[in-house]
Amino acid sequence: MRLLADLHTHTVASGHAFSTVTELAHAAAGKGLELIAFTDHGPSVPGGAHPWYFWNTKVVPSVIAGVTVLRGCEANVADTENGIDLPDEVLGLLDVVAVGFHPLTGFDELDAARNTAALVRAMSNPLVDIVTHPGNFDEFPVDLATIVAAALRYDVILELNDHSFDPHSARSTSAETERAFAVAARDAGVFISIGSDAHYHELVGEFGRAIAVAEAIGFPIERVVNRDAASVLARLRAKRPRPRIAEAGEGVSA
Repeated sequence: MRLLADLHTHTVASGHAFSTVTELAHAAAGKGLELIAFTDHGPSVPGGAHPWYFWNTKVVPSVIAGVTVLRGCEANVADTENGIDLPDEVLGLLDVVAVGFHPLTGFDELDAARNTAALVRAMSNPLVDIVTHPGNFDEFPVDLATIVAAALRYDVILELNDHSFDPHSARSTSAETERAFAVAARDAGVFISIGSDAHYHELVGEFGRAIAVAEAIGFPIERVVNRDAASVLARLRAKRPRPRIAEAGEGVSA
């Protein structure tokens, strides 16, 4: 399985990542990727980006170094009106919206029932496209069956996160739960994305460990959304209009 798109990358705006959008795109181009999304952390993560940052992502070119660049976020599940730490007015300006749980954002109590209800609420928001690293069970337990059913109901992609299978990762102890989510998604007909979760540009497109898991469980390649730029854009547009997404190879370039 070869993947030509990476829907989970971070820039310096996340507060604990170390590269720019331009560096990410050039690294992706060097590896033959067709598309990336930069998905910086929402404001409730310590050091995360301010809502104005996401509002102004419109200034970033749609194509850099020949790579299609989607303007996105990795927002946080939150106890807010829309269940997310960014308002819908901002989310609607982005090309791709991912949500997930992170430390110090209000969900550190290991309360599976509360976490499950909050994540389902966020997933029900029609602007949400992806749930990141859903198998992070040690820090943020959720009911797997309920989340997979919600992904099917609300047409939300579940991520298979490469970093979860890195033995040096803080999430490595939840690797089996991340795998279990992929198996359940396979059986339920849910789409997945395989993301690098790169916090440094040289890690863009590095998802060999997650690919190995997807291949081992026989996940259907046609339901891996980030096969290439065309498959990403087709899947995103199937959910709702994306007027700001340029066609691959079109749009303002740099």
